[in-house]
Amino acid sequence: MIKFLIFISLLLISVISLFVLFINIIKFIARFIKKEERNPHTSRIKKNMLILTTAIALCAGFALLTQFTASTPSIHNEKGNKMEGSISELRQVTLNGRKEWISIRSENRENPVLLFLAGGPGGSQMAAVRYDLGELEKHFVVVNWDQAGSGKSYGAADIGSLTVNTYIEDGYALTKYLCETFKQDKIYLVGESWGSALGIFLIDRAPELFHAFIGTGQMISFLETEVTDYRLALEIAREKDDTKTVNTLKANGQPPYYGRDVTWKSATYLQYLSTYMAANPDIHNGGYNTLRDLFSSEYGILDKINYFRGIVSTFNSVYPQLYNVDLRKNYKEIDVPVYFFLGRHDINAPTSFVEDYFELLHAPSKEIVWFEHSGHSPWINESERFVSELLRVTYVR
Repeated sequence: MIKFLIFISLLLISVISLFVLFINIIKFIARFIKKEERNPHTSRIKKNMLILTTAIALCAGFALLTQFTASTPSIHNEKGNKMEGSISELRQVTLNGRKEWISIRSENRENPVLLFLAGGPGGSQMAAVRYDLGELEKHFVVVNWDQAGSGKSYGAADIGSLTVNTYIEDGYALTKYLCETFKQDKIYLVGESWGSALGIFLIDRAPELFHAFIGTGQMISFLETEVTDYRLALEIAREKDDTKTVNTLKANGQPPYYGRDVTWKSATYLQYLSTYMAANPDIHNGGYNTLRDLFSSEYGILDKINYFRGIVSTFNSVYPQLYNVDLRKNYKEIDVPVYFFLGRHDINAPTSFVEDYFELLHAPSKEIVWFEHSGHSPWINESERFVSELLRVTYVR
């Protein structure tokens, strides 16, 4: 956590410094034009300005270069050669007029397609899925989608214009694209956290396009979840005599939140609960490796900046739109097999809500699979078992 905060601080300082430097140079040029004839140090100033301008141009050029050279690593055989018939690429696709990015990875491009929906809204997990669920590439064409307003797709749309329906329709368009591209009638769908709710929306929108849905860190009722999380964080903070956190939570008040501070107020209790889960000895492989993922080859420098902008800005804009979502009320009939992969120790998305929904849900087949050593992210905490259970419920070998 400390390394993460240091990195964020340095990143922000760098961006702000470049911006300030650029503004100062513009001001300097304006003054220089007016005073050039009277300034005895003109040549020295010209030289310094040239150096600064060149440095900025080089930095900008390098940043653009990293955008063009971003890639996902090739898939190799045991001899270290690129595996014949494999696919590993980043691809920009147009979804309802928006240019968004996906990664496509598989040892065999003829495998069934599996689309992974990241958490958020605003989250990007291209690298994380490659690292933690790489075994799936033996059995599926694994597609990871940076949704509008996240990671590589941050600039796909004006953040303020994004709605829940935007994601549903873009997800539908992407699914149709994948079916046509890989000549398959249906695909498999995996969604985590926010992506688990989006997955339900998608299979309700077009059940004929999906073999099955696997939800993990499953969200059911967003507002009820936020209120529960807030109260739990407050309870834990009081038990630990953490006066600072107690005071911050009380000052923020109980959700729902609206306005400019949604992300920061929500982060107070969400991060607190994540840290609490990470300290639980019963949870294996504690959580996200943000620095590893951020410095992966999939992201150029601008993508790395947008990685955080999505988490902050997109979440802030879209999440309040989810407060009225409760799957128990509007999504009781699903025409696709549904499987919930739940961490026994998940205190971010209360599993009791999933159990309630499971009892109400009518689907061709349904199952809850418990991961005894997981919190909110079984696909990270117990990745090997996650893959094995996914293969079992999808019958893919």
